Amino acid sequence: MRTLSMTLGGVLLATTALITPAVAWSQTTGGPAGQAGSPASPPAGAGAQTGAPTPVVGDPSTQQDAAEAELPGADDPGEEEVEVEAVVVTGNLPLVIRETTEVASVLTADDLARQGDDTAADALTRVTGLSLVGGRFVYVRGLGERYSSALLNGSPLPSPEPLQRVVPLDLFPSSILANVLVQKTYSPQFSGEFGGGVIALTTTSVPTRPFLSLAVSIGGNTETTGKEGLGYYGGDYDWTGFDDGTRDQPDELKLAQRTGQRINSSNFSSAQLATIGRSFVNAPLNLLQKIEVDPNLGFDLSAGTSADLGWGRAGVVAVLGYDNSWQTRRGVQQEGTLDQGRLLPITDYDFTSTQNNVDVNALVGFGLEWGEHELRFTNLFVRSTQKEARIRQGVDSRFSSNVIRDDFTEWFARTLVNHQLTGEHRLGELDLEWRAAYAKASRDSPYEKHIRFELDPSDNRFRTDARRQQNRTRFSEIEDQVLSAGVDASYPLEFAGDREVTLSAGYAYLDNDRNFELRDFRFEAPTGLTRNQQLQRPDFFFSDFNLGPNGLQLVETTGSEGAAAYDAELEVHAVYGAAEIELGEALRGSVGLRLEDGRQSVRPFDLFGGTPPPTPEPREERYVLPAATGTYIFADGDMQLRAGASMTIARPQFRELAPSQFIDPENDRIFIGNPFLVDSELLNLDARYEWYFASGQFLTAGLFHKDIERPVEVIVNEAGSELQTSFINAPRAVLYGAEFEVRKLTRLFQSVPFFATKRLLMALNYTYSKAELRVEAGDEVFPLAGAGQPRPALELLRDGQPLQGQSEHLLNLQLGWESEDEQTGSQATLLLTYVSDRVSARGRPGQPDFVESPGVRVDLTLRKGLEIAGRVFTLGFEARNLLDENFEEFQELGDERIDLNTFDLGRSISLSFGTRFGG
Repeated sequence: MRTLSMTLGGVLLATTALITPAVAWSQTTGGPAGQAGSPASPPAGAGAQTGAPTPVVGDPSTQQDAAEAELPGADDPGEEEVEVEAVVVTGNLPLVIRETTEVASVLTADDLARQGDDTAADALTRVTGLSLVGGRFVYVRGLGERYSSALLNGSPLPSPEPLQRVVPLDLFPSSILANVLVQKTYSPQFSGEFGGGVIALTTTSVPTRPFLSLAVSIGGNTETTGKEGLGYYGGDYDWTGFDDGTRDQPDELKLAQRTGQRINSSNFSSAQLATIGRSFVNAPLNLLQKIEVDPNLGFDLSAGTSADLGWGRAGVVAVLGYDNSWQTRRGVQQEGTLDQGRLLPITDYDFTSTQNNVDVNALVGFGLEWGEHELRFTNLFVRSTQKEARIRQGVDSRFSSNVIRDDFTEWFARTLVNHQLTGEHRLGELDLEWRAAYAKASRDSPYEKHIRFELDPSDNRFRTDARRQQNRTRFSEIEDQVLSAGVDASYPLEFAGDREVTLSAGYAYLDNDRNFELRDFRFEAPTGLTRNQQLQRPDFFFSDFNLGPNGLQLVETTGSEGAAAYDAELEVHAVYGAAEIELGEALRGSVGLRLEDGRQSVRPFDLFGGTPPPTPEPREERYVLPAATGTYIFADGDMQLRAGASMTIARPQFRELAPSQFIDPENDRIFIGNPFLVDSELLNLDARYEWYFASGQFLTAGLFHKDIERPVEVIVNEAGSELQTSFINAPRAVLYGAEFEVRKLTRLFQSVPFFATKRLLMALNYTYSKAELRVEAGDEVFPLAGAGQPRPALELLRDGQPLQGQSEHLLNLQLGWESEDEQTGSQATLLLTYVSDRVSARGRPGQPDFVESPGVRVDLTLRKGLEIAGRVFTLGFEARNLLDENFEEFQELGDERIDLNTFDLGRSISLSFGTRFGG
């Protein structure tokens, strides 16, 4: 057993003296809000885990201010009056982030609407200390996605990504979300894999009144819409995000694969190879075409109702969304090398890419309430499809002095299906919550095509001979499943007269299974091709006429010895106990422990029956993880100091442990895992000052520090002319920083009629963070090379090297106004986001790292209510990237720069129109 609590003992004793406020809202149905080790009970239907900071309810039938959490039942004529007893009120009405004992941030449905962000990933970039990497993964306080976790209604989620076990948050459209909570301090009801934070997504819940909501949108981009782009035919139903069967593996190929033999001339006859090769889809997937790019289109539909059953209430809510968007990128891709101390390009391409992204989502939720009991059954389907046509043309000095051209066609379909059943019960003073969920994520990528051509200087025409200029057809699929369950209970006790302690305990189970398989093929010309054949366009080149013993022949190039397939599993059992204690009218704190048993295994296997590489033994670890948080409230309840300390872990991801080569289909980089990796252990320290100077308005300033033992880091080696990426445990890393946030609502220019009924909003947050490795003489690492034998760490790492993906500076600014009239009023918000440079990948040994420069992004969102024929409609306008910021990824050495991937993003605009019935 690994007991992490010993090094934290002094910290626990110190922080238990800093406790949360004794201001407690009590209802006749129970004790103070904040039982079960939490600052407040989760909202009905939220499905949040016990102990989690309470999200603001974002029910589609009840919208409330983005920053304010109303008192239970206060001033709502449609709700039953709730008796409030033993209330002590000092200062302003509470905010959700104020009432929790943790350091947390909340985005409500109103925040999502005001910001206009389409997905949870985009929306979270507005939160203090969060940044988006790769358009999918959220980094919290500079720590990579491996140090954060995502929950949907309190349950963990699988991932469809090849290299990550963490779900990408761009899968979740904002239309299905009631709120998003980010907790940055650890509490023991959460998984022990906690470093940056927990991101808790709460879906739309069952309404109290019937409603129907409709919205449509249209938009475009200055670099894309109405301009010339690239495309390929594909299938008839590609616009839906679903393939019509065109990309299914042909039956002839499936039959050949079932033999367990590699598909080549050693195992199959020329006639059989020709039959299999001719079964591959040709023209619809091989031929690039110039197209005029369509505008972006989308719609959202949601509805819900509930019924009184006499003995209880039942309800249903449904959400359906569709979005079809396009993006054309034109830019430069280079690769550099060091030559006598100079950084010079060895490849230099101009490229054009057009992506058609189709997102489809559906949610159906059922609810049942009776007495002090509540059940929720939530079903979610999300599908995100990317269809891409890409061409690049330029020079690769390693290949030829002539100009070369690469054509690519790709189709990536990511799907997430989640079924969850939750229950909340009050049995006297005992609160009981439970949840059970099954989720499945998949990523299907059939017919990834690549064809290389070389310019013949004799006639200035491109040709391909299938020998020197090769081609590739790839099929890959990932399936990731998570079965999870948990139960949480809490019970309040009195002590010292009028003081309270709330005891909580729970159990959680997780079983995560993953399967990956990749198949690679190419068409070769063993006897050569005529010049006329080499000059043919792709659909003629791969025609049945050219496939045969004297022309093109199919060859399978799938990796062996576990390079193309693996199974993986992570099973976790955990129990926790916690106590939240009142020590005075201005002092409250919580302490707890989590005992977590984990078993993790990765098994590469050979698709052709060969001997797989040595499989690492299943990893079994037990941890005791302590946590303590506290708050001291002062200045008539308007100010408080909060502190927290905890010990947590981070497990290596599946792909990082598999000791076999793997080609990442996203970027064609070669990865090889390291079975000698061990878990990372973290010490987390936080402190924050908070001032709530008016209702819905606040200022916070905080410090944080993290000490990470044995963090997993990426290293890059050269394998011939290619780069090979692997993983090692660095000796140590340190992250520290500061956060600041202010939110102000005010009324200005009241003499001006336009502003007389409006309030102005100003919100600003800034984060400074520094994350770097600590490597000293005598430190050792255990790389895969040398079978895990120790090696001096300074040979592979350098002291002070920044962690990958970490930006030192993050800033968000929101300026705008909101009308008092929510029906026909207006709302305008100007949003500015600045993210400083960050390391996107490691360079070759001795070369500078790859750097991404996100820069400054300015967006504008407008909403206006209109009354037409007695019905209220909402007109929306959004403008993105107003400064026309480009995407830049580069290497720099002195004055020399290599543009690894640089392209124009363009400005985007969209219009939406919607209405609502009932509610």
